[in-house]
Amino acid sequence: MEILAHDILIVGAGLAGLRATISAAETSNKIDIAVISKLHPIRSHSVCAQGGTAAVMNEKDSFDLHAYDTVKGADFLADQDVVEFFVRQAPKEIILLEHWGLPWSRTPEGKIDQRPFGGHSFPRACFAADMTGFYEMHTLYGKAITYENVKFYDEFFATSLIVENNAVAGLTAIDLKTGELVAFKAKAIVMATGGHERIYEFTTFSHPSTGDGMAMAYRAGAPLEDMEFVQFHPTGLVPSGVLITEGARGEGGYLINALGERFMQRYAPKMMELAPRDVVARAEQKEINEGRGFTGPYGPYIALDLTHLGEEKINERLPLIRDVAKRLGGVDPVKEPIPVRPAAHYSMGGIKANIRTETPIRGLYAAGECACYSLHGANRLGTNSTAECLVFGGVAGEEAAKYAMSTNFQEFSKERVIAEEKRIYDGILGREGDERVPQLREEMRKIMDKKVGIFRVENELKSALKEIRDIKERFRNIRVEDKSKTFNTGLTTALELDFMLDLAEVTIISALARTESRGAHSRLDYPERDDKNWLVHTLAYYTVDGPKLDYIPVTITKWQPAARKY
Repeated sequence: MEILAHDILIVGAGLAGLRATISAAETSNKIDIAVISKLHPIRSHSVCAQGGTAAVMNEKDSFDLHAYDTVKGADFLADQDVVEFFVRQAPKEIILLEHWGLPWSRTPEGKIDQRPFGGHSFPRACFAADMTGFYEMHTLYGKAITYENVKFYDEFFATSLIVENNAVAGLTAIDLKTGELVAFKAKAIVMATGGHERIYEFTTFSHPSTGDGMAMAYRAGAPLEDMEFVQFHPTGLVPSGVLITEGARGEGGYLINALGERFMQRYAPKMMELAPRDVVARAEQKEINEGRGFTGPYGPYIALDLTHLGEEKINERLPLIRDVAKRLGGVDPVKEPIPVRPAAHYSMGGIKANIRTETPIRGLYAAGECACYSLHGANRLGTNSTAECLVFGGVAGEEAAKYAMSTNFQEFSKERVIAEEKRIYDGILGREGDERVPQLREEMRKIMDKKVGIFRVENELKSALKEIRDIKERFRNIRVEDKSKTFNTGLTTALELDFMLDLAEVTIISALARTESRGAHSRLDYPERDDKNWLVHTLAYYTVDGPKLDYIPVTITKWQPAARKY
């Protein structure tokens, strides 16, 4: 068994991971940094971000306005000290990317252009056509590979954290090229592994985004925070679920029902299609549920109409959307509306972390979507996510570097690694049961779609919990057909399902306990927001019998909870 040692391990090479890598490398050229990714960095899900990155860049805008938009969008569950720090840091990240070569879209005067986005009261989404994440990823990766003290371990699948005396000691990972388990020693670890929305069937998420980092931290003793809050993006392309950016509405696109109505007039008369995502997604689902959706071979849907924008504007501002709609939806948005419906898109919850990205485990940091420092509360505003990855990825890299320079390696026993080896190769790969991973995975996703979606009720949540726990039991009886080691995708998908079942269970239990409606968590049996009892964050701790819940207060600095109208 190979044991490798690095001062810092950064797990995940999307926007947050790459930004953490650069930040750590810039903090000191004497520390040894490793980046572990289960696929090549440029294939990370972050390349799918389309619409933009939020930052106050115009003198008519303000930090307080961005912060209030974020807090209100979060349905007042965001920690306001975190929000205030975030909005002040975001413009610095835009300028850094500009200096590193990102080709931002420009105004006629040559300034970085900004488009409107849902829930924002000012156009503050900096963008590069509709491929913002793609360009951000290429810019960051190009910068990260220039540092001599950074080593990339591409196609290494992390399987577990090793924690001793509540401090990180390292992790285990499968080298996918050989199929062998490798142990890494580290002084500090940054989790930047993204979200877990592949637990749902209709989702904008890429296939590798299975919440591995969340599950590893949870099993190692770090609590998961606010996991009941799952964002559904209003415009997932039917039938694939591929994202149609909110930027399409920011550029002036309309949502219409089968009666030809711009129905957002009923739900958000002021902001219309540019209300926050939870508001728009609920409106769409209500239109569908009440029979005003279009009918199609893949079920009812809503139409996103861009035809009035004209071919020239669509080709300039939304070229990827046109290409995706033609290739995957069979429609040309220049000539006809795009079929869409709400799709699972983002987790407001994640590994509990503070404003410095520190988790309750010493030396473990978390950044990006896998983390929860309570920036987004109950609902995230569009374009705050890529900004979050940049801001808090930068914080995590610097904090991890400072910690690594001030501490020594924690020793861990080889028995820990041997036990993980047995769990993987004997306990999962070696099983000869009757159950198959793809079938269990699809059952899980259908349950989550049907019973833990936009609208939730107690009896369906209880039913979903029972069914997910039944699948967890059946997982003990799986059989992975491929017994080889080299690039064994059957094994990795089994490990991913194991992680996802834990995360599905936490999501359901957290949702069942919260007897109110707030942001993306909408309980039909508890339709009102309850600030007296539920202005708190949910914490879920791992136990052998399932998640144990606890609660902590929300940090309020300036803005008291108020009625949320758009």
